[in-house]
Amino acid sequence: MKTASERYAALARLVEARTVTRATPPLLLPAGPYFDLAGEEFGRNLLLTTTNNGVEYCLRPDFTLPIAQDYIEQGLIGTPQAFTYLGPIFRQDKAVPVEFEQAGLELLGQPEPAAALDQVLTFARWALAIYDITAPNVRLGGVGLFEAFLEAADVPQVWRSRIRHRFGHPESLSRLMDRLANPEARVVGPAPDSRETVVEIVTDSMLAGGLGLIGSRTPEEIADRYLEKQALDAAPIAAETVGLIQEYLAISDTAQIAFERISTLCTASGFDFEQPLVQVRNHAAALQALSPDAELVFDASFSPRLDYYTGIVFEMTGIDGAVLASGGEYDRMLERLGATEPVNATGCALWVDRLEREATQ
Repeated sequence: MKTASERYAALARLVEARTVTRATPPLLLPAGPYFDLAGEEFGRNLLLTTTNNGVEYCLRPDFTLPIAQDYIEQGLIGTPQAFTYLGPIFRQDKAVPVEFEQAGLELLGQPEPAAALDQVLTFARWALAIYDITAPNVRLGGVGLFEAFLEAADVPQVWRSRIRHRFGHPESLSRLMDRLANPEARVVGPAPDSRETVVEIVTDSMLAGGLGLIGSRTPEEIADRYLEKQALDAAPIAAETVGLIQEYLAISDTAQIAFERISTLCTASGFDFEQPLVQVRNHAAALQALSPDAELVFDASFSPRLDYYTGIVFEMTGIDGAVLASGGEYDRMLERLGATEPVNATGCALWVDRLEREATQ
């Protein structure tokens, strides 16, 4: 049986292969991008410090964001790159600062996104094999698949982004779907005839109430939110469509059965969904072939709680349910970091301490 140091050395060799570049982002990073991309929920787990001029920095909480940011800043867009990493990250856990060891692979700008995802899944399985984990529990999800489903189900455009933004937040999405399934009577007044009119009305109201126009929500922001609500009220979702979305989100089964249930659901609702299912079926089959003893489940409601994921997502868990590896396709991150053109991005992170604990159980 290998020792812990032997397993770690084998993992280090994996991330230092000739076909990849090992990345070593600084330990201290600007905190702003994490708040912008991951929001306050993730931000609460950061270990922060502030410079004399008020700029916030954090101890490195992950590798993916600084690797993606450096890819853009180095002018590598349009060039396929493969980055690996192995080192510490820092977060709060129950208000206690904790250092974790993390390894991973990030494939950026790859010409074939499907092939890149298969490489990431293979990397994760190789890493688990170093720790003699050959039959993990694997959960797949489809962010892009859900977006395609909303479109195929003819959900009004104005509602799609609202529903999509709650995907990965089960409680919030469930509350929204419950409200849509049981709409309350709304008293909607006549809408002003233009955005400019709304802005002027809000500005006058704020000034009359003694509110400043700086340091809080601007009249433009309030006007845009009001007009969005008017548009949502004007485009209700049919009750049968709400029920269809709820049925889709409730599907969680072995991959083959889950895909058949989705296909049957869509066919019964009058639309063909086979083409969107092809890619996720293929990846599930490849992963099952790579790990024939693994329990592979497709959960239609599964997504990380980060809205920059765009395609297939996954997590691999151990005996006690702890996540050992997770990742997927996250094209939207590069766009939100300022990429001037679309960039395919796929990656995974592995929790080394958990892998070691799993190996010794």
